[in-house]
Amino acid sequence: MPLLETALRLPAAYIGAKGSRRTHQDRDRRLREVGLTEAELTRLHSPIGLDLGARTPEETALSIAAEIIAIRHSGTGLPLSDSHTDPPRH
Repeated sequence: MPLLETALRLPAAYIGAKGSRRTHQDRDRRLREVGLTEAELTRLHSPIGLDLGARTPEETALSIAAEIIAIRHSGTGLPLSDSHTDPPRH
């Protein structure tokens, strides 16, 4: 908890934490108790990663990387086949 408290007060681009939704609710409550603001708490991505149906550690890592990329580039995380716009070309 002290590490998350410190990280959420820094200008880090991405802060995530593993755990279940129940763990996240408990963590959220405890972070509020130590004085983190709503703005600080909204920066915490938990449970971490996108729902890819990951089963292995490698798949979990991929879901986390995908979430970081989506946030970095304002992506939706939705399938491109459901999108009505073309992806940017580089």
